[in-house]
Amino acid sequence: MDPILIEVPREIETPRLLLRAPQAGDGLMLNRAVCDTLDELKPWAAWAQKAPTPEESESVCRRMHADFVLRTALDYFIVLKDGSDTAPRLLGVCNLHNIDWLLRAFELGYWRRKGAGGQGYVSEAVQALTQLAFERFKANRVELRCDERNTASRQVAVRSQFALEGILRRNAFTPDAKLRDTCVFSRLADR
Repeated sequence: MDPILIEVPREIETPRLLLRAPQAGDGLMLNRAVCDTLDELKPWAAWAQKAPTPEESESVCRRMHADFVLRTALDYFIVLKDGSDTAPRLLGVCNLHNIDWLLRAFELGYWRRKGAGGQGYVSEAVQALTQLAFERFKANRVELRCDERNTASRQVAVRSQFALEGILRRNAFTPDAKLRDTCVFSRLADR
């Protein structure tokens, strides 16, 4: 089946969160979240080495939307469901990427906004996307990768019941061009 024909929900609700696909017009919201969190993202994310302009963030949102439609990556904004009518506050992004629709294998990624840590928001979003992958997409494998030194990401993986498969030694560069080790966690359909 052509992946573009696969039905993917644009919104997913959890007890506390609304996960929704980015769309045109979301650039300013994304820009504020990234700029607020830049210092925390710099050690881990190559894309977060300098503050983006609002226009650059709008371009990113539109590319995320296009990838979502094409089913090459499924990005979701993490927004707190608080019942207010004010503009939503973006708590982070969670996504399924490096998708192999034939093998039914997905890599899961995430980042969270400064000040939103320690409240379980990312774990709740990760569990929702893991459930989506296994139940809706009949995933055989969902994988999560992070820098070995990123203890917060490692804790999310463990809390979300991902098993550490191993550590790839010196397999990638950090954003400041140093060799890094990468932890590979996974969950399998039959386990």
